[in-house]
Amino acid sequence: MTTVTLTELRSHAADMFTKVENGETLVVLRHGRPIAEVCPAKSQADTQPSWQKPALRLTAKGAELSSAILEGRTR
Repeated sequence: MTTVTLTELRSHAADMFTKVENGETLVVLRHGRPIAEVCPAKSQADTQPSWQKPALRLTAKGAELSSAILEGRTR
């Protein structure tokens, strides 16, 4: 994690964003206080909503899964 001033970020934005692209996180300071963190963006796979991700495949040994579920409900 690198700490930079706002002025330094403005002056060297291209270099700073290259560092972020390479995985580094920048903490931006204004008047000595942190005001922002600039970090690498998540990949498209990480930002995919859960309802679009592949479902969990359930299996049970022996009986079919649906039979096992129905049997469990009757108990």
